[in-house]
Amino acid sequence: MADPRGFLKYERQDNPKRPIEERRADWHELYAPLTDPAVREGTVTQAARCMDCGIPFCHSGGAGCPLGNLIPEWNDHVRRGEWARATERLHATNNFPEFTGALCPAPCEAACVLSITSQPGPVAIKRVEWSIAEVGWADGHVVPQPPSNRTGRRVAVVGSGPAGLAAAQQLTRAGHDVTVYERDDRLGGLMRYGIPEYKFEKWELDRRLEQMRAEGTHFVVHCEVGGDGEGALSVERLRAEHDAVVLAVGALQSRDDRTIEGRDLEGIHLAMEYLVPANRECEGDGPSPFTARGKHVVIIGGGDTGADCYGTATRQGAIGVHQLDQYPPPPQTRQDSRSPWTTWPYVFRTPPALEEGGERLFATAVQRFVGDDRGHVRAVELSSVEVRKDADGRR
Repeated sequence: MADPRGFLKYERQDNPKRPIEERRADWHELYAPLTDPAVREGTVTQAARCMDCGIPFCHSGGAGCPLGNLIPEWNDHVRRGEWARATERLHATNNFPEFTGALCPAPCEAACVLSITSQPGPVAIKRVEWSIAEVGWADGHVVPQPPSNRTGRRVAVVGSGPAGLAAAQQLTRAGHDVTVYERDDRLGGLMRYGIPEYKFEKWELDRRLEQMRAEGTHFVVHCEVGGDGEGALSVERLRAEHDAVVLAVGALQSRDDRTIEGRDLEGIHLAMEYLVPANRECEGDGPSPFTARGKHVVIIGGGDTGADCYGTATRQGAIGVHQLDQYPPPPQTRQDSRSPWTTWPYVFRTPPALEEGGERLFATAVQRFVGDDRGHVRAVELSSVEVRKDADGRR
């Protein structure tokens, strides 16, 4: 059973971060190593805060973990120092906990019973999950699991993002002959080229891919299914050569507004046009054609992708960064009228990238872009945004 007084003895503590000046100067993970003995011990005390609730909202219903992670179980194993058992229980519901531990927004914490009030705050579940994953690798608890029997069935998985990789791993372990087809030159989808290196170092992805290869999963890159270019694979051939096909291609359509005056000026880029070559540079493919070094950068959009661009621009050496959010600043604490427990709270958050300098503007939208005589953007004309409720109370 849980420590009945753990949440009273210990305060909530998230993963400790590296100093801002240090992490701004490189592309390494912004958090301190989770396998460091002191950090590891801090994770143990966080796991001890779990109350092992009779109804564990953190992993039940629609508000908590969408994977159904057995959070109270592996919290208790960590509290007892049973890292191998914690690793097993975590992988029972999650193929890649090092991915989700680093990148998931943690709806489990919003649904934790301790988050009903702002104090003492929810269990640092995300920290515990990520720590279990990293300790599992470091201590040798994560090993290839090849199937004991083969079915003789061939399965194609189109797309090597997290969904495609998870499907491929499960199907391989069930005994099928699985091939993953990826149109890019490297595997991983948006984890590889969309998420910046400082949020998720790609050696962690490569480490998992090696495990999958050892289990028997095959990978083909530079292969666009349904395309007509070099290396393309027709849908007809794909279906003819496999007994089943899994489509895990992701959402690739960008959101753009060409109606804004000046949108076609040089120097205005979509997020993926900017993030992908920055990640390729970190992979060793040469300098990005779009660098923020020595420039004033404006980021339109207040979400996670905007924050990714923010941190990337900072590390590239931007003179200044401003992020525009069309909505007013959220409240500092959960307002039950808008986001009652156990739902994801609408509250003010500051991503780590925004702690590193620059400025965030709320209730602000772009009216038009102003160019110079060379056709390059030189200014952005802004306007204040007033958010009103409609007849249904929606904003």
